[in-house]
Amino acid sequence: MINGGDGLFALIAFLPIIFWLVITGFSIYFVIKVIKFMNEKTKLDRERNEKLDELIKVNQGKKD
Repeated sequence: MINGGDGLFALIAFLPIIFWLVITGFSIYFVIKVIKFMNEKTKLDRERNEKLDELIKVNQGKKD
């Protein structure tokens, strides 16, 4: 005869493993999102700096 508590015990036994897998998965997802964000931010910052350089050159040309 199978006791109904055996299933609950099995779930509780695997709960730390499941929790660890969820935390690890979230950590990997978070790191990938941060890397993608930083790459995009670097690209946009580079473009902004190029535009600022052009504006500075135009502004200096008007002063002369």
